[in-house]
Amino acid sequence: MNPAFTEKLLTWNSTLNERKMPWKGEKDPYKIWLSEIILQQTRVDQGLAYYERFIESFPTIIDLANAPDEKVFKLWEGLGYYSRCKNLIETARTIVFDLNSIFPNTYESILQLKGIGPYTASAIASFAFNLPYAVVDGNVNRVLARYFGITTPIDSTPGKKLFSDLATALIDRELPAEYNQAIMDFGATICKPQIPLCEHCVQQPDCVAFELGRVNDLPIKEKTITKKERWFNYFVVVVDDKLYIRKRTGKDIWQNLHEFILEETTAFVPTYSELAFFKSIGAAHPYHILSVSKPFRQILSHQHINGQFITIKLDSPIKNMVDYQLIDRTQLTDLAFPGIINKFLESSRL
Repeated sequence: MNPAFTEKLLTWNSTLNERKMPWKGEKDPYKIWLSEIILQQTRVDQGLAYYERFIESFPTIIDLANAPDEKVFKLWEGLGYYSRCKNLIETARTIVFDLNSIFPNTYESILQLKGIGPYTASAIASFAFNLPYAVVDGNVNRVLARYFGITTPIDSTPGKKLFSDLATALIDRELPAEYNQAIMDFGATICKPQIPLCEHCVQQPDCVAFELGRVNDLPIKEKTITKKERWFNYFVVVVDDKLYIRKRTGKDIWQNLHEFILEETTAFVPTYSELAFFKSIGAAHPYHILSVSKPFRQILSHQHINGQFITIKLDSPIKNMVDYQLIDRTQLTDLAFPGIINKFLESSRL
């Protein structure tokens, strides 16, 4: 299937590709897997520092498997999509304790690991074990959609199969790792989402989108994301230099991260209304408002979180605070929090 595309791509990769990343050329499946998990839903420039910190803290998968959950989550703090971190821990322990620390070496066995889908399995299989499995990510979809002039939406069921089949047909079966890295780098540096470098593109003479003047129209998505607005009203309750904290355990955002006493509302409410909620849980306790924060905002992929923090001082603990525990202020730096709470902590004097 179009050997000219593959040949030009590999030539570009060996002569003109200057994109450097610490995991390029890596053959250790642990490091490849770690980099791929970090880069899911994360920009390379942001993920790079996290990758380096993880490798420094956990040089081997054995180190990661034996690490306390809290230490791993604290290191992950700020990356978002915390289910990735939970799966990272679980998979590391599966490999170390169930598979004798031997990373699976076939596509099918890699795919069975928690948190690993077809893309990540293909990346590990090709980069670590030189197996001919094509990676299909946003960069790859964009390059193929433009080069072949494909108008089938990339997020549709037919589109996913079409792009997967096409990527598989184009891969160099002798050099799968080089090919996969090349097409991802090509999409990131030449065939970019905005302002692609068509004038410097080795594929330009045969690119259908360029010929038809449709480079900026492709690829096509059929679905649009409707973002939900949520309002989190946090009560930072101080008792004898201790604060109430709980770990989020429900099937919602920020699972396994910590937070202060929370009241979620459907819209912004003024402070006096929020205090009605606090009185309902604080019962007859006298309280003193130390501060009311400015509004904070955290943007997630499918929702926007609006937050405000009311810091309150009590003379004695609140009874029957299910799920919450009093911790010393000094422990705050050891716990992993959502970004919106970290923004508040950075701006406050707690």
